[in-house]
Amino acid sequence: MSRTTGRSQRGGHTGVSIEDVAAAAGVSTATVSRAVRGLPRVSPATREKILEVASSLGYVASSSASGLATGRTRTIGVLAPFVSRWFFSKAIEGADRELHSRKYNLSLFNLGGHGSNRERLFSSTMVYKQIDALLVLCMSLTEEELEHLHKIDIPLVVVGGHVEDCPYIGINDYDAASTAVKHLLDLGHTDIALLHGDDETDLNFDVPRVRIRAFQEVMTDAGLEVRPEWDQWGDFTVASGQQAFNRLWSQPGRKPTAIFCSSDEMAMGVIFEAGRHGVRVPEDLSVIGIDDHDFSSSLGLTTVGQRPDNQAELATRMLLDELDGNAGAVHSEVAPHQLIVRETTAPPNGVSSN
Repeated sequence: MSRTTGRSQRGGHTGVSIEDVAAAAGVSTATVSRAVRGLPRVSPATREKILEVASSLGYVASSSASGLATGRTRTIGVLAPFVSRWFFSKAIEGADRELHSRKYNLSLFNLGGHGSNRERLFSSTMVYKQIDALLVLCMSLTEEELEHLHKIDIPLVVVGGHVEDCPYIGINDYDAASTAVKHLLDLGHTDIALLHGDDETDLNFDVPRVRIRAFQEVMTDAGLEVRPEWDQWGDFTVASGQQAFNRLWSQPGRKPTAIFCSSDEMAMGVIFEAGRHGVRVPEDLSVIGIDDHDFSSSLGLTTVGQRPDNQAELATRMLLDELDGNAGAVHSEVAPHQLIVRETTAPPNGVSSN
């Protein structure tokens, strides 16, 4: 009875594994993977030797490969913790736009939130499914996951935040949050609440922490108190913004005159719930977010805008350029952000706008 293991699965239908080819050719499995799939960073002589060995052993890189020398799938994997939320859907849109223009396909790996299927996804699906490169949206990778990906040695880039030891594309979240808070300060607000993202997940993502730190440091530098009872959390959704407003307004004592929200969707929730409580925006409460969501302009929401679709499009272009042999094409790059002043921020009552 033949063994059906991870080794044979990686070797296609013949039962010959990539390890067998590597041993016979005297190279690493990563080099074999790159050579048989037509990826860069393999010398012509080494590639020719590996292809001869692979051919003699009957090794096939994947069932979709048209031949050993052109064994690419022309498919880029996109890994997302969610697909229903604005940032992720816009990023996927941008990635697909670039892939379509270059005649590549997109394979979406959706974690469906934070949960138990992440380990299975990496161990059995992604490593053994032939993709030419990987785009990771708004999450960090564990050491084990990086090890899996290094085994197949494919280009990788993260979109939407800084990740240690990985190239990434995203805005400077500290500067973006600081810009939002300073806008409120410039209007004369001193009683400012914070609605930040919740990082109690397995994504190990630093954007919520960076935006919290920016708020705290800008307030402290201005000589203002950071009130712990005005520190609220959400999960970047409209509903969590509504819940945060209700928690704030159910507390005794004075209320903030402004709220900095770490995302536009949470800011929208605050605005909707404020209206239900008779709290006028911006007369009684100024609200600012981050993103420039598709609905933000219609709501008149002041925000610090970014373009996740452009970020993902750029990242995808880097991956494809790397696959085309442009060494060093994949690198970290800071994306632009801008303050967009609309109708949800104004000086607090009793303060002249001059």
